[in-house]
Amino acid sequence: MKNWSWIGGVASLAIPWFAILVFGLPVSPIIQVVFSGLAIIAAAFLLSWGAEVAQMEIPRSLAVAFVAIVAILPEYAVDIYVAGKAGRDPAYIPFAVANMTGANRLIIGIAWAMVAFLWWARSKKTSLEIDKGHGFEFSLLFLVTLYSFIIPFKKTLSLWDGAILVGFFLFYIWKASQGGVEEPELEGPVTAIAKLPRASRRRAILALFTFSFFAIVSAAKPFTEGLIATGRLWHVEEFLLIQLLAPLASEAPEFIVAGMLALRGNPSLGIGTLLSSKLSQWTLLVGMVPIVYTISLLTGGHAAIPLMLDGRQIDEIFLTAAQSFFAVAVVADFDLSLLDAGGLFSLYITQYFFPSPAARSIYAVIYLILGAAIFILRKKNREGVKLHFQHLRRSK
Repeated sequence: MKNWSWIGGVASLAIPWFAILVFGLPVSPIIQVVFSGLAIIAAAFLLSWGAEVAQMEIPRSLAVAFVAIVAILPEYAVDIYVAGKAGRDPAYIPFAVANMTGANRLIIGIAWAMVAFLWWARSKKTSLEIDKGHGFEFSLLFLVTLYSFIIPFKKTLSLWDGAILVGFFLFYIWKASQGGVEEPELEGPVTAIAKLPRASRRRAILALFTFSFFAIVSAAKPFTEGLIATGRLWHVEEFLLIQLLAPLASEAPEFIVAGMLALRGNPSLGIGTLLSSKLSQWTLLVGMVPIVYTISLLTGGHAAIPLMLDGRQIDEIFLTAAQSFFAVAVVADFDLSLLDAGGLFSLYITQYFFPSPAARSIYAVIYLILGAAIFILRKKNREGVKLHFQHLRRSK
């Protein structure tokens, strides 16, 4: 009964937003952000729980990817909205880049580091051993990261970029689907759903997804527009609000799940889930931006052209790619030390104290130098990359 109360309590977070919509209540931008944001957070939790139970029906490796994708659906909703809007209003182009770069950097700079810190707090171990079964994901992330460096240099996000990145994602999902079905280890509110008879369980999962879908669809646009309006009202840069708050709201449940796994003694699974999310964001999330942008242009009666990036957007994508390179270098030996986690966290946090374009470039160079130094000085990390690509070759 307690678990059902948790599910009902989380779902109730979306009720005030639905009331605002149904009764057409006028609210200020900040109230709009708060209540639409709560609806997105509620939807993200419910989607995550529904996806966890769905592991009982599909292969475990695919389920990890499925959970990661479903958990960040709110993130996709925000980015699809701003990318579609950008096709009709160029002023929204920076917001599409802000959301996707913010989401990618947040998951490494905060979530990966958080799992390592929580694991240390529980076990007093200064390193976190990662299951070598994640070698395929690491190798694919490394390839996607190398490709992502091309985007800032050509200064556009084109349909070709979208096709290639989505292709990486589809290859990942295809490979993940090759595993067998295993009984998942479920804890918390999801156990209430898992104990239901199969037909009832499936209806419960469908209800969670349906409720969450309506919450996300109804809240994505008001949440984004509310952030923009709040930034203008409070004289805070809208770009930073979209980059920081939009991903934080939608990914909070995933962070909590990964953190709980670390505290329960399974940090490798927590990192594995976050790795799947990072890979999904770096492929599908980024790849969908030029695709949605092009569709928006065509439906608006305009010619299809690549999404042109200005200096700020180029810096942001380059910085995100550099952080990803550093992260892959750090865990190439299937080990995340407390020192490396501290590096990921401190470099992420401090960069927001220096928002100038020059500082962004300096941080990107620092990431690249540190990543290269790790490969040069640590033999285990160099050998780890070879092992990653052996996983990739065996997966073909």
